[in-house]
Amino acid sequence: MLLSFRKSNNIVSIINGSLIDLPSPSSLSYFWNFGSLLGIFLFSQILSGLFLSFHFSGDASISFYSIIYMTRDVNYGWLLRVLHANGASMFFLLMYIHIGRGLYYGSYRNLKVWLSGVTLLLLSMATAFLGYVLPWGQMSFWAATVITNLLSAIPYIGTVLVEWIWGGFAVGNPTLIRFFAFHFVLPFIVLFMVLLHLLFLHELGSGNPLGLSGNDKLVFHPYYSVSDIYGLVMFFLGFMLVCLLFPYIFMDVENFIQSNPLITPTHIQPEWYFLFAYTILRSVPSKIGGVVALMMSVIVLYFLPLILVHRFKSSFFYIVLKNLFWVFVVNWILLTWIGACEVEVPYSNLGVIFSLVYFIMYMGFWMVVEMQDLIFL
Repeated sequence: MLLSFRKSNNIVSIINGSLIDLPSPSSLSYFWNFGSLLGIFLFSQILSGLFLSFHFSGDASISFYSIIYMTRDVNYGWLLRVLHANGASMFFLLMYIHIGRGLYYGSYRNLKVWLSGVTLLLLSMATAFLGYVLPWGQMSFWAATVITNLLSAIPYIGTVLVEWIWGGFAVGNPTLIRFFAFHFVLPFIVLFMVLLHLLFLHELGSGNPLGLSGNDKLVFHPYYSVSDIYGLVMFFLGFMLVCLLFPYIFMDVENFIQSNPLITPTHIQPEWYFLFAYTILRSVPSKIGGVVALMMSVIVLYFLPLILVHRFKSSFFYIVLKNLFWVFVVNWILLTWIGACEVEVPYSNLGVIFSLVYFIMYMGFWMVVEMQDLIFL
């Protein structure tokens, strides 16, 4: 009776087809757990952000004090704050691993899934940046000033666009109000894109590490649902250890000081998950060139399905490509490290080198794939 209801009811059958009887490749590894982890952390971010918004004031004169109030006087307000702040770091860590798995195993061959995923990355980055500004501390204020001012590099309309975003001739109260409004709305757009991402994924089915035919299938539950629960427990334990023992480890010390437009921090930097792009931005001497390089550091992912057209479905059989991927990962980590360093020798010179390597690597991926296909096939 329960089985027939699970398959006959129109609403329950959708859930059944997506979570219980979903046909899944038999060779999936733990690297396929990160999609479900991202969904859970997205819901936790929306929920914790909703409760934080009850006590937050989007006014430049008291927003900083509203953060102090919810930390000190609201029941478990401190926990909500550290869950939300560190949850963003965990969300991007999982997302970067998820993207890395897609690069390693050739998931970009599924065009609609890949393009919707890159769009999700851009929307998530925009949402996180807007949220970073809301505490209105020193680093929040100056990060908003520096990053939004980059739009002035756009010919003809740049200056007007910046003033429209600011709501005046400088970052101020109108800017904060607008950022709070967009930060509240964007997660629901992200949620809609997640549904599209899943719809496209289930249209053709998930890939697998070997890139083999999808005829050999297992039902999702209990084989992979148990695996997902195990991964969730492990990551949740690590996440709670950070939140309870090192709650401010990912926060900038400058952000515990109220914003002052008359005093500039010695080193302006975004959150750690934007540092790779920030390094690329500041490695280009030209302002408009830096903006283009910054955008291309993420937008280049859109072009991977066109660049990497290999005969095997997975990158598993491309030995050189697999080794090159780990060089790419190390280079990305070094870019993140350089972004946290001050703009001085040797960090500035290293930033230029690693930025060049970052973009050259994509061409290297293409060359390796073409050469191996030409030689061995």
